[in-house]
Amino acid sequence: MTWFQGFERHTIALDGVQVCFRTGGKKGAPALVLLHGAPQTHVMWHRVAQALQNDYQLVLPDLRGYGDSSHAKGEADHSTYSKRAMAKDIAGLMTHLGHEQFHICGHDRGGRVTHRLCLDHAKRVLSACMIDIAPTLDMYNATNMAFASAYYHWFHLIQPYPLPEKMIGGNPIHYLHTKLGGWGAKGLNHLEPQALAEYERCFSDETIHTVCEDYRASASIDLVHDRESRAKGEKIACKLRVLWGDQGVIQKMFEPITLWQAQCHAPVTGKSMPSGHFIPEELPTEIANELKAFHN
Repeated sequence: MTWFQGFERHTIALDGVQVCFRTGGKKGAPALVLLHGAPQTHVMWHRVAQALQNDYQLVLPDLRGYGDSSHAKGEADHSTYSKRAMAKDIAGLMTHLGHEQFHICGHDRGGRVTHRLCLDHAKRVLSACMIDIAPTLDMYNATNMAFASAYYHWFHLIQPYPLPEKMIGGNPIHYLHTKLGGWGAKGLNHLEPQALAEYERCFSDETIHTVCEDYRASASIDLVHDRESRAKGEKIACKLRVLWGDQGVIQKMFEPITLWQAQCHAPVTGKSMPSGHFIPEELPTEIANELKAFHN
């Protein structure tokens, strides 16, 4: 399979934020946004995108703070990397591309952006798919020894600047490989060399800082926004599909469908898949088939 054959790479500025993204697929087909997680970039979707290009107009952005999108230094309140700010980027990008409504699928951090986008821009989202996450607020509220041990990075990365940045920066490639090969992935064999090279290229000092800011936001301002939304009775309005790996933390410690149904007006469907955390790269054909079946 040729690397991103038929796709075009772009960079635009939206409200002062540089957004790098790829587009491809079938003109006139429904628009589908694919959002990556940490510590990756949009290239994590390369196999899934190839399998979906005859069915959708595909948009694959680098979230702010990742890949070749903007890496502005974080503010004291971490608002620059709030999921609200990231969701606004994606909504603005889709407006720029002429897509008033669209389907969206997010893995990991991209799923958390998807959640906020579904609340803040509800009329624009036709359907959503979350991969290997439960709602952020519920996950923090359920913290115990087992969760803190498995997701220690949630608590390490939120420590004040520059402690985690300095620690990770001491051997960034080792840290990157450890993360990409963990959470049930059992090594790096699920990654194509081109993808791993991109992750390594992009895991710079500035990216390490902005990844930390993403997690700092999730443990602070994002929780404020989530609590406010719940207090107002705001829920996801579109239909929702939830997928998670049977070898990961979500399977072992959470009830994802129950938790997501509590945050969604429409019915929530989903299932576990025979995978670790990085499902779109471990099971790309299966993820593509899940999305096509969900939208039919």
